[in-house]
Amino acid sequence: MNGFLVDSAGVTTAAGVWQSGMAQVLGGLVVVAVLIGAFWLGMRVRDKESPTPKPDEQPHRPEGGLPGETSEYRKPSEVPQTDGEHRLMPYELKSGSEESPDPPSEEKRKWGGISSGGFGSGGTGHGD
Repeated sequence: MNGFLVDSAGVTTAAGVWQSGMAQVLGGLVVVAVLIGAFWLGMRVRDKESPTPKPDEQPHRPEGGLPGETSEYRKPSEVPQTDGEHRLMPYELKSGSEESPDPPSEEKRKWGGISSGGFGSGGTGHGD
């Protein structure tokens, strides 16, 4: 005798529902219902929030600028040249740079005509 006999009618019915696609359709409807419910709940929560401020209600920067903020022009410090026999050590470099009273010219602020050639731009990135 086989102790593992199963009612074949119950197995056939469950397999038939699964094979006919009815279970997938019902599962899809449940997922759609949950998504619609989540969207509806999110809209209700959003409606209860305070509205976004208008442009004239936005906070403004103080007249004198932000506290601790400074704006100044600096001259680059020159790197000292060596004779080639001796290495330049970090403590031999001058730290910091000098303040400049006037802004640098437009020519100096530009990159100098060297193309950076960003990734995927087709350029070599070596100043072609």
